[in-house]
Amino acid sequence: MDYIIRIIPQMLEGSIVTAQVFFITIVLSIPLGVLLSLGRVSSIALLQKVIGLYVWLLRGTPLMLQLFFVYYALPAVGIRLDDFEAALVAFVLNYAAYFCEIFRAGIQSVPQGQYEAARTLGMDYVQTMRRIVLPQVFRLILPPVSNETITLVKDTSLVYVLAMNDLMRTTRNLVQRDFDITPFLVAALFYLVATLLLTMLFERLEKRFSRYDQ
Repeated sequence: MDYIIRIIPQMLEGSIVTAQVFFITIVLSIPLGVLLSLGRVSSIALLQKVIGLYVWLLRGTPLMLQLFFVYYALPAVGIRLDDFEAALVAFVLNYAAYFCEIFRAGIQSVPQGQYEAARTLGMDYVQTMRRIVLPQVFRLILPPVSNETITLVKDTSLVYVLAMNDLMRTTRNLVQRDFDITPFLVAALFYLVATLLLTMLFERLEKRFSRYDQ
């Protein structure tokens, strides 16, 4: 127990980096995913194809490969990012592709009759999306968004490959320094607590919005 108390401050420092990657990714990737999904369901064929290609590339390749590409390949064309910026770019682009498909499915699940009713009331496309469609979509996509958010918590450990001092790198350094696997157990607890809190948050949101089904 004394050993755990000694290493907690160092692991908390590492968890701050992990939390920063998580929260910034969520804040940026969800709005980007919404915009991409609106493009996917628009009537502009070229826009649909471009976004479809983007989604296919980002969902079809490993996130770790995307991290390597942003960090090591972009400097070859004059774009240089530090490790934190590179991680954020890769994470935001990757998760925006997944959120795009989640929101697209939610938008397309709204009955066509509601679009027609909105047009009858004189609403344009933007008004229909903002007032009629997206409020319903938010309720429908909560479960898959919850899954992706929890996956993101675990995926943040991949920034370890960019030599960032996140929770996983801090944990590995402690294990190598002290020849003790206890930091692995503490790190696992950190991740479990984070996923538990997110699960409780989304369950509360789902219960709140399920009232509208009654």
